[in-house]
Amino acid sequence: MAVGISQMQNVDVMARKFLNESYTVMLFHYDGNVDGWRSLEWSDKAIHIVAPNQTKWWFAKRFLHPSVVAIYDFIFLWDEDLGVENFDPRRYIDIMVSEGLEITQPALDPDLSTDIHHRITIRNKMTKVHRRVYDNRSSMNCSDDSKGPPCTGWVEGMAPVFSRAAWKCVWHLIQNDLIHGWGLDMKLGYCAQGDRAEKVGVIDSEYVVHQGIPSLGGPSDTSKLPRRSLDLRTHVSITYALFPLNLNQYVSPAYFLTSIALLFESTD
Repeated sequence: MAVGISQMQNVDVMARKFLNESYTVMLFHYDGNVDGWRSLEWSDKAIHIVAPNQTKWWFAKRFLHPSVVAIYDFIFLWDEDLGVENFDPRRYIDIMVSEGLEITQPALDPDLSTDIHHRITIRNKMTKVHRRVYDNRSSMNCSDDSKGPPCTGWVEGMAPVFSRAAWKCVWHLIQNDLIHGWGLDMKLGYCAQGDRAEKVGVIDSEYVVHQGIPSLGGPSDTSKLPRRSLDLRTHVSITYALFPLNLNQYVSPAYFLTSIALLFESTD
């Protein structure tokens, strides 16, 4: 996970959710502070990598090469400022598999989230999963005839979840010098392993809260922004990646870090 020490308390809650389900956690320390995390009882179980002042996509391109993470069935590439009280990783994956989805994100709680940028990410309390949004505004005009984003086949960059096959494709979409990743979300559907309108979706029954806390992007004045404002771009998204373990295979942290070190040298 790409994390800063100021978000340690929230990341602690998130990481525990996943570690309890036998996930592997990787911490990308963008502020250079590793020792501050040692007090957490699970810290020694995580893989720690330090690269000051780097962002989500920079980390993903260098440390999440498809060959390195090939033992994992799914990859969670999430921001560090998500509330997970109503999220269960195991149920989430069960839904993703049963629905035949390759790229997903959990829906956002519209009542508690402070940053909602796109209508398609808002939780629908009446469904388990939704794949499209309906909007008759002239600027959107989303209907059953819509074939692509932002109406269907789209998830936001704050909390995507990828199948192994989808991530192998997405990794190649990421430029080596990509920082913010703005616009990349519009291209993720090309990696859906089929019809993006069917293979990409938002899971409503397992949802999160987007707290919208600025971190690496620096301080910002959010007091002037309306609560639950839509269709706005945010500061740099800082994420963390969580990998569900394939229980039939295991890779030691030492081997994993060695592979990453070699990869870093070859892609920088």
